Amino acid sequence: MSEVFNLKDFKLTGPEISLIAKKLKEGATLVYPTETFYGLGGTARLPEVAEKIFQLKGRDGQKTLPMVAADLEMVFKFFEPDSVIFPKLAEQFWPGPLTIVVKVKEGLLPDEVIGLGRTAAVRVPPLDWLKELIKQTEGPLISTSANLSGQPPLDSFGEVYRIFASRVDIYIDGGKTPGEKPSTIIDLTGPETVCLREGQIPFSRILDVLDNF
Repeated sequence: MSEVFNLKDFKLTGPEISLIAKKLKEGATLVYPTETFYGLGGTARLPEVAEKIFQLKGRDGQKTLPMVAADLEMVFKFFEPDSVIFPKLAEQFWPGPLTIVVKVKEGLLPDEVIGLGRTAAVRVPPLDWLKELIKQTEGPLISTSANLSGQPPLDSFGEVYRIFASRVDIYIDGGKTPGEKPSTIIDLTGPETVCLREGQIPFSRILDVLDNF
């Protein structure tokens, strides 16, 4: 039976966050609102969670799953971002809808969430309750869109619940999310900064930041 928690005044209570974090560390799956659309996830530290999410979405297990981290400290604990460009982009655009592909440190995350060349996509979201939940889970959360593979992302809790129902362990109902565009995804693991998906943040704005340092 799924559990549903409701955001009140855009917040979860302290006991609710602690309870959800405990269940996530035990392998629960989670649907939750972000600053763009609803996300589907769970702790990125357990391979079985990634496998469940691939099955829920009907997604090819060879594809990678994006993640969200609580803060820069967590990013540097699990990942090895570029030492020159990354800090400038993080300072300018985080917390916020910019997902950055970076190298992953050895031995901290399972292969199921790591792409070719030991890379992964991560961002820090602006929602305080979500950052606290990630912090208490003690590792990044998977943050793929809460939809079936190949379908558009969803901003309606009712639509997400209709699709996944009791197959997801925990839901956080935040009503209608802002929607519009998903996060922008850029890759910093090669010799040049590459835009993999232009979303809320125009790539031209990112290039302007890089040109000015």
